[in-house]
Amino acid sequence: MIETSRLKILPVDQQIVNKLSPEDYEIHGFIKKYLENLKEDASLLGWGVWFVIEKESGRIIGDIGFKGKPDNNLVEIGYGIIPSAQNKGYATESVQSIIEWAFASADVHKVTAECLADNTASIKVLEKLNMKQTGREGDMLKWELVN
Repeated sequence: MIETSRLKILPVDQQIVNKLSPEDYEIHGFIKKYLENLKEDASLLGWGVWFVIEKESGRIIGDIGFKGKPDNNLVEIGYGIIPSAQNKGYATESVQSIIEWAFASADVHKVTAECLADNTASIKVLEKLNMKQTGREGDMLKWELVN
């Protein structure tokens, strides 16, 4: 678990998901796929989905994580915060924390991300974290941060 002043960031596993009701948080297809992969390879824990939990309320306000284990010293991050918790700095706080967690591993020297070119909120988060825009593929902007 990663803890910040306002958040707990917890790696997702089947036990955590089993305790949730549908009202707690929507378990999207990518989370279900990650849990299937985790059953096959326990070493994925931490290199997949994490829940972002607001300390004050105890509720899950989003998910964040990596799109797999480090490959050639690189990991790609993804994140989402529920609409009612947006514009409070939670995305920046959680993404920064998970990047620091990844860079603490000897296996990670670069973190990448992508977002839609019109996703102003994600662009602001990535810029605040000093990620550099490295290109564009169609509607997607590519980003990276080197440790």
